[in-house]
Amino acid sequence: MFAPRYTITDSITHALTAIERARGFLEAAKLSEQWIKQMSQRALLLEAHHTTHIEGTHLTLEQSEQIWKGGSVEGADPEDVRELLNYRDAFELVSRYIDKQTPVSEVVLREIHKRLVTGVRGQSAAPGAYRTIQNYVANAQTRQVVYTPPPPADVAPLMHELTQWLAEPSPIHPVLVAGIAQFQLVHIHPFVDGNGRTSRLLSTLMLYRAGYDFKRLFTISEFYDRNRPAFYRALQSVRENEMDLTGWIEFFTNGLATQLSEVKARGEMVIRADLLARSHKLNERQGSLLAHLFLNEDLGIADLENLIPGVNRRTLQRDLKLLTEKNLIVESGDVPTDPNRKYRRNIT
Repeated sequence: MFAPRYTITDSITHALTAIERARGFLEAAKLSEQWIKQMSQRALLLEAHHTTHIEGTHLTLEQSEQIWKGGSVEGADPEDVRELLNYRDAFELVSRYIDKQTPVSEVVLREIHKRLVTGVRGQSAAPGAYRTIQNYVANAQTRQVVYTPPPPADVAPLMHELTQWLAEPSPIHPVLVAGIAQFQLVHIHPFVDGNGRTSRLLSTLMLYRAGYDFKRLFTISEFYDRNRPAFYRALQSVRENEMDLTGWIEFFTNGLATQLSEVKARGEMVIRADLLARSHKLNERQGSLLAHLFLNEDLGIADLENLIPGVNRRTLQRDLKLLTEKNLIVESGDVPTDPNRKYRRNIT
């Protein structure tokens, strides 16, 4: 049976404390439903962009946003586009399993994988099927093999052990369960391709099912993408330390705590903006505009049109003029018609 080995260090304890505090804040905070919806949709886009970027796609975040909204990007690799949109399809499947009482099974994991890789690389990724060949993990720059996964004959038994372990009641903290599950799936490397994306979705699913969804406002892959060398070192450290997961769990919990700290800080800014909106009797649209300007510095009118879709430019300009007159925001630019005019919250 699968029996993960690790030590609860001060670093892990500190990270878990920060995670619990962020969870408590998000559960208690009176955040507007509109803002939560907008930010959770944004978090989904960011997760899709970063989880595929880690695996080698070349889309910029701006290009990913354009594709996410149904647009096209000239010159973009069609497979990069497909991988990005496949993530949304796979996440929809994960969402349906959040409240189910049945354990996370091999069937579910294979379906997640199928949705992630369908239509890419000429189906060579064998969507939803365990590999029947030996694969290798190589350094992207040097092409040197850094890890040889278990042989194909071991994949099915190891995946059965992992799902059995996930199905059993456990005294282990749910955040640690999610991190362990993520590592173990990557370690088994059960698929020809798409193992990293599948493992990250598995950890998300385990967090959500345990009540750690954090209003779906976090994106753990953004942390991995920003710290890619450390991410790979943390995974490799387990194999270098006779399968002791401590180093990986430290990295995983620290990453989640870091992302949630950023979410908490944004939530606090939104609460401040909401209090000001109420005291100045702003309408819902104006309050949403103020919240965006509290969260982002130096936004232009085009930026705001993207952040608040469905509102025409003239209406936004009137709202910005009102917020400026109330001294809630300040503007930069030589003249009112300056196309590069930017706005930010007034910090005085």
